[in-house]
Formats: sequence, C-alpha cells, structure tokens
Amino acid sequence: MRRLADCTARREALNWGESDAHDKPLPIRRERVGNRIDRPEAVSTAEVRRDGLRARAVAVLLQTKRAEVPWRVVLRNTTAAIVPLALGVATGRVGIGLWIAVGAITTMYSDQPGPYRQRLARLLTVSAAAGVAAFIGMVLGAKLAAILAAATIIGFAGGLLVVFGDAAGRVGMTSMILLVIAAGSPANSVWTALQIAALIGCGGLLLTLFSIAAWPLQRYGPEREALAAVYRGLAALARERGIAGDSSPALSDGMIALQHMLLGPHRARGPVMDSFGVLLEIAERIRLELTALGGEAPEERIGRLVRHEAAAVLDEVARCIAAGADEEHTAAGALQALRAAQAAIPHGEGDSPEPAATPPDLSQARHFHALCGQLAAAARNAGRATEAGALRAEREELRLPRAVRPQSDLSILLASLTPRSAAFRHAVRTAVCLAAALWVGRALDLSHGYWIPMTVAIVLRADYGATFSFGLLRVAGTVLGLLLTTALLHVLPPAAWPRIVVMAVLCAAFRYFGTVQYGIAVTALTGMVVLLLAFAGEPPEPTMVSRLVATVIGSAMALTAYGVWPTREREHIRPALVRLLNAYAAYVASLGVASREPGRREARDGARVARANAEAALGRLVAEPATPPRLVELTQSLLANSNRLARTTMTLEAALDEPGAMPALARVQGLTRRGADALRQIADAVARQAPPPTFSARLRTLQREFARELEASGIGDVAAELTALSDRLVDNINTLGHIVARAREVA
Repeated sequence: MRRLADCTARREALNWGESDAHDKPLPIRRERVGNRIDRPEAVSTAEVRRDGLRARAVAVLLQTKRAEVPWRVVLRNTTAAIVPLALGVATGRVGIGLWIAVGAITTMYSDQPGPYRQRLARLLTVSAAAGVAAFIGMVLGAKLAAILAAATIIGFAGGLLVVFGDAAGRVGMTSMILLVIAAGSPANSVWTALQIAALIGCGGLLLTLFSIAAWPLQRYGPEREALAAVYRGLAALARERGIAGDSSPALSDGMIALQHMLLGPHRARGPVMDSFGVLLEIAERIRLELTALGGEAPEERIGRLVRHEAAAVLDEVARCIAAGADEEHTAAGALQALRAAQAAIPHGEGDSPEPAATPPDLSQARHFHALCGQLAAAARNAGRATEAGALRAEREELRLPRAVRPQSDLSILLASLTPRSAAFRHAVRTAVCLAAALWVGRALDLSHGYWIPMTVAIVLRADYGATFSFGLLRVAGTVLGLLLTTALLHVLPPAAWPRIVVMAVLCAAFRYFGTVQYGIAVTALTGMVVLLLAFAGEPPEPTMVSRLVATVIGSAMALTAYGVWPTREREHIRPALVRLLNAYAAYVASLGVASREPGRREARDGARVARANAEAALGRLVAEPATPPRLVELTQSLLANSNRLARTTMTLEAALDEPGAMPALARVQGLTRRGADALRQIADAVARQAPPPTFSARLRTLQREFARELEASGIGDVAAELTALSDRLVDNINTLGHIVARAREVA
C-alpha cells in the first residue's frame, strides 16, 4: 500500500494553477548533446554517475528549507528539556534530571501542530513508547540474543508504522532509539529499569503538559490559526495579477490540513466547530470563483476590485477568525466599499450600465457577483464563530471527505503485509539492519557502540533520497558537533550552569533547524549528547573518535541495506499517475451532477489528494540514482499539463453553479461523461505502457454538438462562457493523450 509520506509532503505538492495564458501544450523535454537528442542509456558511465553523486551530495549539504516551527514551540520544548536538568543539578540529583531531559528531547519532534486533542494523543503515545522501549533495552541489554530479538521485532514494527504517516513513523523511530541507547547501559535490576523508564516517560509527559497548557485558554486555537491561514492565502491569491487558481502550494496544503483538523477523527466538537466547517465550505467556493475569474485576464474594473476590496474583506475575515472576536459586523467597512463598487458592475444581459459590454465581460461580472456573495457569507459566519455567537448548524455532522478519510488501522496493516508494499520492505530492512548494527557495535567493542544502531534508526528511511540525505547530513553534522562541543568544553568554565546555558542554546537550535537544515540540527544534537554525558561524569575526548566511527558505520549500513533491497520509486510512479488520471476523471464526471450532491466535493478532494501523492512520488523518483530520464519527463509533463485540466475543471464547476447555467447542466453530462472515459483510457494506457486509443475526434465532435445545443438553448451570455470552457476541457484531455502517445513513440 502506497501511503508513505504522501499526503504529508509539505513540499510544492498542489500547484494546480501554473500560468498558461495561451493554454498551449507543454512539450516533452529532451536532453540534447550537440544537435542530436541524447539517449540516456548511452551516457550512463561510471564518470557520469560519480559526477551526479558528487553534485547530489553538494546539493544536500547546502539545501535549506523554510522554517516551519514557531518560536513559541521552540521555547516550550527547550524549557521542557532544560528545566528538569537544571533542577537535577541544583538539588544534587543529576541522574534523575538527565533521564527526564532525555525523555523530553526524544519526544519533542512529535510536538506538531494540530488540534489539542490530537496533539495530546500523539504525545502520550510517543512518551509511552519511549518508556517501554527503554525498559526493554535496560532489562535485555546484557543478553545479546535477547536484545537482538527485541531489536528485530521493534525494528520491524517501527518501520511498518510509516504506513500511517509521519507522526506514527516518529513513534517507531523513538522506540528504536531508546531501545538501543538503553541497551548500552543495562540496568542492575528490573526495578531500576522500571524507575529509569518511568523517568523517561515523565520527560515526555512534561513536554506534553507544556504543549497543551494553553488548551483551557485557547480551546480552538490551532483550528482558528489554520482557518485564518487559509483565508489569508485566499487574500494573497486575490491580489495576484492574472489569478491562476490555487497557484499557491501553501494554500492547497492548508486546505488539506484544515480538512483533517476540522473533520478528522481527533477533531473537537461543538457549535463553534460547526461554524468553522461552514467557513471551510465558503473558502472552497471563494477559491472556485477566484479560479473562474482567473481563467483569462479579468476586466480592469473587476480585477481592481478583486485585488483591493475583495482582498481587504478576506484579510478582515482572517483577522476576525484568528482573534476569536465576537463581532456582529465583521469587515463592515471593507464590505461596504465592495458593495458600493459592485453596484456599477452589470449582472447580466440587459443590466449593463454600459451598452457596449461584451459577453465575456458579463461572464466575469457574474463570477464577481458570486464572489461578493461568498465574501459576505464568510464575513457573517466569521463574526459568529465564537462561543458567545456560535450557531448550531441545521444539518448533519460534518464528516471527512471519503477521498481523504483514512481506512481502518487493521485494513491498512493487512494491506501492507506483502513484499510488494513499500512499508513492508522498509520494515524488513529496518529490522535486519537495526539488529545487525547492534551486533556490530557489540562485536567491535566500541565505546558507545550504540551510536551505530542509533544512527541506523535515524538515517534509514523508506525512500532512497531521504536515506541518502539523512546519512550524509548525519555524518557531517556529527563531525561538526563533536568538534564544536569539545572546543566549547575546553573554553567554558567547569561549573555546571554555563554548560546548562549552552545546552539550552543547542536544544533550541536542534528543534528549530530540524526542518530547515538537518545537518545543523545534527550538529546541535551531537553537542547535546556530549554535554549530557559530561553531566553524567564522562569526559568527551576519549570517545570522540569512536562516536565518529560509529556514525560513519551506521550511515554506511543504512545505505547498504537500501541498496541490497531497494524500494524503487520507478516501480510505483506509474500507479501514482494512474490514480491521478482516474481522480481527474471522477472530478470531470462529477460536473454533470448538481452542486449540492456530495459526489462533486468528494471528487474534487480526491483529485487534490491524488495530485499531492503524484507530486511526492515525483520528488522521490528524481532523488533516486539511475532513474530513466524518459520516465521523469513523462511524469513531469503529465503533472504540468494536468494543472491546466484542473484549472479548467474548477472554472467550469464555478460556471455551472451559476443560476443561469441550470438548463446547461443536463446537456453537459454527455460531454463530461465522455471526457471522463477518455481520461480513464489514458490512465489505462499509462498502466499498460501502451499508446491510448484514438478518441480526439469523437470528443471534439461531442463538444461541437454541446456548443450548438447551448446556442439554441437561449441562455444568453452563459452559453458563450460554457462553450469556451468546454473547448478548453477537450483540448486539455487531448493534450494529455498526446503526451502519453508521444512518450510511447519516443520509447
């Protein structure tokens, strides 16, 4: 089952709106050498591979990402780790403070955004897992056969947890790390092991308390911030010239995260949450209207109103949601200015203050008026989304859309217990490699040999790109961390308090740079470990070389394990593309039903998730060595051109929801059904690696018939817009078919 890191790809996953003013097909790119098209297989020499590997290594070492961790999270995590250590030093119970600090440090990366209820469940789970793993490690650490068996079992279970996503994967990683660390210091008795395990669990509980401390004061704080971020993203989208409809990846990521937050299994409940759900629906409608207005350059008056007055209303709505203010008239001033300007915009034929108004102008005017109605609804509901002003929704309880609704845990696990599953292969690799690394550490009799299996647990990931990156950065960060901290220990006075200050700085850096630059985070982590051992009375210099050797061995073992039994993305990219095309087919087919039918929303969400999964798969494919360039080109071309199809479909959906378009709904069913069939045929061709059947002429004929029926229907300017959109829809589908056929011809 292919769910590894798919919907969590907080990368440029959902760029549905790349600028394409002329709607031309995007060409398939070919590498050129001189005047001929290069055959990739002919240049796969050892020298080229070495150059590629060197370039990849440099890119990994220099790559940075946008900071995702707020400073308040950095401060509370650092406080949870440093306060117990400081209290232990002050009271003469350094050992107790050390183990509690270890529990907080190993748990802090599970302190992720989300509803407080979900955050509590996640942190309690990882705290319990850390305590149990540490107990097993200390009890069995002195018995080689027993600890190897335990490492194999926990390694397999921890590796398999990635099938549930990043949060579950962190539980598995934490368990493996605490197991091997504790195994390096076996307890004298079961009672001692139980006490230390309890202290480690208490460290996680302390961090949990810091994380949810604001729950009583800000009951819906995370939900408000996520919803406000979506409306701020809509405001930024409205201000863009030449709106490209969902052109912001962050906005699309926010939409998916918000759905899970408001409608998922760990959501809060109550009238305010119902109001948040209504605001989510309104945000979807606003996005569709902005997409419709961005189908072509909007008329200057409308474009100016969208960029200024409409964006100002969205900003005010976001401010009200974030503040939780019980305002009766949210964005009253901005709405008043928008409505005053709206009066000068025609509503339809015969209603234009300027007789020269053209049908395209009137089409944009209709979408603009629909946008104004949605903005007013957003302002009205934002002012009521508080405890004091909440309205109980007179409808069924919201449910997470089927497309993003998780399956049962048991069904996911059962589906993953097969060698064809990437999660299963990762679990087997992790189990074997973790046990082997633990044995190697014991056999070499290295000081702190547990660094070898600990490095394996951290570095070994489910895909090659992440394993290579983490392995390289782990080695580089360890070297820098050992040098930096050893130098600091020579410079700092021997007193404990200066070291605690340095420990706090390193802890904050470890938390902050974990998502920015992993090498810097490892540097800070290595320094923290050296300082913790120094507090325990162990000088850093004698074990400096052994730690470095252990890190290199562990990273090499992780990369070797992946190379021996790899999970190649090239084997999974075509199924991801097939799911993407089938999802688009379902979305196109859903346009033939009424807008209030749940099927249309389900299909739209399904297309969005399939797009995220395909983008994540492309990222893993590009990171793999010796990836066939033609497969990368096919994937890139299909994803890039599917942006056009998504934008056209969203614009057509908004146009069909207009009151004047109701007579066209029945007529469009034939075209959308045939278009969906064509997309399914393209998907089947991708799966079979065969050219798609010829459907271009039939689809174009059906579109012309649809245009003639619209012209004869008497629905006026609506017909012109729907005709243009249906023409774009057919062109988009034909282009995707051409890309697949062309890729087959080149191959």
